[in-house]
Amino acid sequence: MATTTKQVLIAIIGAGGVGKCFLSQLTILAARRPTPKLNLCYISTSKKALFDQDYSAIGIENALQELAASSKAPMLLPQVADYLAAAPSKVVLVDNTSSQDVADAYPLFLSRGISIVTPNKKAFSGSYKLWQDIFTASSTSGAKVYHESSVGAGLPVISTLKDLVETGDEVTKIEGVFSGTMSFLFNSFAPVEGAGGQWSAEVKKAKGLGYTEPDPRDDLNGLDVARKLTILARLAGLPVESPTSFPVQSLIPKELETVASGDEFLEKLPAFDSQMEETKVAAEKQGKVVRFVGSIDVAAKSVKVGLEMFDRSHPIAALKGSDNIISFYTKRYGGNPLIIQGAGAGGEVTAMGVTSDLIKVLSQIV
Repeated sequence: MATTTKQVLIAIIGAGGVGKCFLSQLTILAARRPTPKLNLCYISTSKKALFDQDYSAIGIENALQELAASSKAPMLLPQVADYLAAAPSKVVLVDNTSSQDVADAYPLFLSRGISIVTPNKKAFSGSYKLWQDIFTASSTSGAKVYHESSVGAGLPVISTLKDLVETGDEVTKIEGVFSGTMSFLFNSFAPVEGAGGQWSAEVKKAKGLGYTEPDPRDDLNGLDVARKLTILARLAGLPVESPTSFPVQSLIPKELETVASGDEFLEKLPAFDSQMEETKVAAEKQGKVVRFVGSIDVAAKSVKVGLEMFDRSHPIAALKGSDNIISFYTKRYGGNPLIIQGAGAGGEVTAMGVTSDLIKVLSQIV
């Protein structure tokens, strides 16, 4: 039976900070673009799920309340794949989690013709084999996979890099501040003007403002930045094995790596302030400031994450707040890099990247 209005079914895993923002953006998108009709058919958290066997639409506006009231447990991922693959129309899965388990299932979903949009870094910065399996499954089945928000939240970092590569430009170097947390910390610890605070006090302040993970060591170990660099390096053509396969400088004092909790870590951190203070003073003596950056040298096939010194006039030194900045040095752009700068963290901007990816997928599958 022919339907008059084309529909695309949306399935969502994850309804936390980004997931909530995405739902409100999806409500607006569904109203603004009546065709294809966007119908939510599945939404789950780690504990609950909301769906009907007949794929009937869930009201997007009330989805969170209905989910909270649901007594259904989430299906196992292979069952979710079976359920979505049997749907009466095209399906886009929106993964708003940072779950490795969900990431590992991407090749399965894609091979069953289910497109994916996600901010989940783990899918694209895990093993190189998973990366290959994801894109092989996508190209074989025709299902799409987009992950703009896995680097720089809503900033157009990945789409820009893809455009450079696919139009035949030669990317020579990528450099920048890829962590909103690290940006905020160093802009207040070693500002271009004025003295800045004690390192431990700035870490504590950043945690209080919600800029860090619940345990600040999850930011200070540099792994979040390493994951983002792994993704960009691979898109630039370097077969980076994993985020631990290149040098990553951790800012966690050796003695505090194994303390029991984030709170205990913050309690003991002031005793180690002199280490970071020395780094700051060394930079100041050269008229520079210290920043936590990631860089990819494509020709030398080298990737690294850690502290670097920059002239006060350098764009990386002049960042404000928790902004990210990513500089692409390419053959076309010569000595002056193409620079992308702006908020690199936060639910609304991260969800924006996810929503704009969804729009791209819709234009290709309908």
